[in-house]
Amino acid sequence: MGVTLSNQDGVLTAALTGDMDHHTARELRLAIDEAIERDRPGLLLLDFQGVDFMDSSGIGLVMGRYKVMQQNGGEVEVTHVPKYISRVFKLSGLEQLGVMEKKARPQKRNTEEEADNETR
Repeated sequence: MGVTLSNQDGVLTAALTGDMDHHTARELRLAIDEAIERDRPGLLLLDFQGVDFMDSSGIGLVMGRYKVMQQNGGEVEVTHVPKYISRVFKLSGLEQLGVMEKKARPQKRNTEEEADNETR
């Protein structure tokens, strides 16, 4: 299991790869929590596209990061979830937390465009 972390414009993306189980979850938690502490993002994206297998440790990972982000005034979004993992998330109640991928994310407006629109 691996994680690639990138931070851009207040969004911390954690691209997860491989098998997520109780053997690997601790390392992932430590790496992600360290980046949250350092970067203080407003949004944590947990990208599951590269995850091949997940046990209940994955649910714990998401719920724990949800709590950490809430304590820091941020949000969590889970993206690119394979179908079989999506079913596990639904059964666990993660959908009720509102962390599952949003279909359309509003685009960030640039400040010049905002200024032009406000002066009209």
